[in-house]
Amino acid sequence: MSHLEASYFDFGRLESLSRGNTLLHRLDPRVKVLTTVSYVVAVVSFGPHAVAALFPFLLYPITLCIWGRLPLAYMLKRVLLVMPFALMVGLFNPFLDREPLLALGPIVLSGGWVSFISICMRVFLASIAAFILIGLTGMPNVALGLERLKVPRLFVVQLLFVYRYIFVLTEEAVRMMRAYTLRSVHGRRPGVRVFSLLVGHLLLRTLERARRIYLAMSCRGFTGEVRTVRVFRLRLADVLFLSGWLGLFSLFRYQNIPALLGRFAGFAP
Repeated sequence: MSHLEASYFDFGRLESLSRGNTLLHRLDPRVKVLTTVSYVVAVVSFGPHAVAALFPFLLYPITLCIWGRLPLAYMLKRVLLVMPFALMVGLFNPFLDREPLLALGPIVLSGGWVSFISICMRVFLASIAAFILIGLTGMPNVALGLERLKVPRLFVVQLLFVYRYIFVLTEEAVRMMRAYTLRSVHGRRPGVRVFSLLVGHLLLRTLERARRIYLAMSCRGFTGEVRTVRVFRLRLADVLFLSGWLGLFSLFRYQNIPALLGRFAGFAP
């Protein structure tokens, strides 16, 4: 199996995880969407030099991975694909802000390094929360939750189609690379010229595939409304889940829990 094909099936595993049968999987999508959005807002609302105050927010992804029976190692692997963007955002901070800000024994960190670490932590927390949302809910149910929260239908359908066509694009790329490998000598990788031709053909094949999918959906009466087999209704468990996590997020946001524990233990003034 080629690396591209293995990556395709690995990426599709995230959607297959959403078909679990735990309590978290059965929660209303609106509740999980609102909880995730609240979590992300709380995480990104910290100041540029907040580091220790972000550690309590690790409780949310760890708890959901355990209760939802999601493989934490797989989630961390998915997050690593996003982290290079965080590195690019904060790459020049250590060079722009060199004023000493934090001392860890003999190591003194400047404000630039602290803000760089803070950016990486916030991107990590927001990314893993998004992946957990899809792993517990599935993109169709996430779209359903957004639609029931009165998000414009045009935005919801575009989001759902973009996510769906990621798989279409990858599937076509896997077929083309498999055909090229079977016809090439000794399975050599394509050069620059051949690769550019493959990309052009890939674009044409995905456009044709998208046209066929659109015609099939139109024949089946698709009007832009998101429909799912499972019927979701707000229950007591949904209310408790949302209110409990919102309370914890508010506590973590307005109280520096690590600083309070440090003062309680006598490690901080």
